[in-house]
Amino acid sequence: MLAWTAPEVPHVLGSAPILEVFNTSSGRKEPTAPADKANAPASLYVCGITPYDATHMGHAATYVTFDLMHRTWLDNGRTVSYTQNITDVDDPLLERANATGVDWRDLAADQVQLFREDMQALNVIPPQNYVGAVESIDWLVPFIEQMLAEDVAYRVPAGDDGVEGDIYFDSAKAANGAWELGRVSGYDRKTMTEFFAERGGDPWREGKRDALDPLLWRAAREGEPSWDGRSLGTGRPGWHIECSVIARKTLPAPFTVQGGGSDLIFPHHEFSAGHAAAVDGKELATLYAHTGMVGLDGEKMSKSLGNLVLVSKLRADGVDPMAIRAALLSQHYRSDWFWTDELLARAQQRIATWRERIHGAGLAEATALLTRIRARMADDLNAPAALEAVDQWAQTEAEGSGEGAELIRNGLDALLGLKL
Repeated sequence: MLAWTAPEVPHVLGSAPILEVFNTSSGRKEPTAPADKANAPASLYVCGITPYDATHMGHAATYVTFDLMHRTWLDNGRTVSYTQNITDVDDPLLERANATGVDWRDLAADQVQLFREDMQALNVIPPQNYVGAVESIDWLVPFIEQMLAEDVAYRVPAGDDGVEGDIYFDSAKAANGAWELGRVSGYDRKTMTEFFAERGGDPWREGKRDALDPLLWRAAREGEPSWDGRSLGTGRPGWHIECSVIARKTLPAPFTVQGGGSDLIFPHHEFSAGHAAAVDGKELATLYAHTGMVGLDGEKMSKSLGNLVLVSKLRADGVDPMAIRAALLSQHYRSDWFWTDELLARAQQRIATWRERIHGAGLAEATALLTRIRARMADDLNAPAALEAVDQWAQTEAEGSGEGAELIRNGLDALLGLKL
């Protein structure tokens, strides 16, 4: 599947320190490269959208965050392999399509295109590998067949609907040196059980060996899309397996960072790691990084509540995408926060002030500013502190007649994705 057009990222003299990020799995900040391999290739997998609605601020905050990671690695001189999936067949998508009377394929295609337009407007570097669940089915089927052959997957007898052929992951048998239940999340059994039920799991399903075992292959049901699963039977893939397989097909094992929202820590990232390790005994990723949740005016922002702030709507209203991006960068990626009109107004004022101040920038002040930004971004992508450094610079007297303007413009673009 095609992503969106890649922006031209300026080359800026100098280099950031090695990026350290908070690793969810270990509970501490860790470097994303060894000290003696600062320029080693980096690899990133970020879980993509389920395309049944437009890009809201929670989505935007996540993808802008990992764009910052991508940019910091590029500034380190590292080559970056980046993969993002699209869950273009899943229960929420099918439910929305049925409720609105739209073919699920058309709904997915429309929302993926809108997402592309939003990402391009926000100056997000696209992944090299942009892969839909549907187009990965030919990869998924043999992967699940191998899991069945190695007895880390099993078939569940027919349930109340009388359908035979659902296949589940045996999380107990799959536990090994590279993964065991809770390794990624660190959650206890009670917490995992609560989240599993809330986030697409089916702990109540009779016939499962463990209530937390996740679905790998859903046998065909009437009225649902399905595909030839060879020995698996006709059906469609479960959620977590797509990311395991797409990652293994497109990135090293393990890759550097698995990214996504904090609501994906469990069960999604937990079981994606489990699936991969069960097949080849290797870690899925070296580090796991997660963004906080975004609300609106003191309430959770969600599609179910209908209180979404959409990037596309703001753009249609004439809001500068760079102001939207600056508003997102003003909140640390790991924090939970709320979108407000005041937050956007503050970002708009910041952009206007910086654009005015840059005309008198001298070369020395420009160089010093980029050094401060790089130091802050290397420290767990501390974008709010980087913006404060730009604010402090903008409040000083100009030291030149504009000879540093281009350096600052290129630096803010390359390091923060902000075009002045």
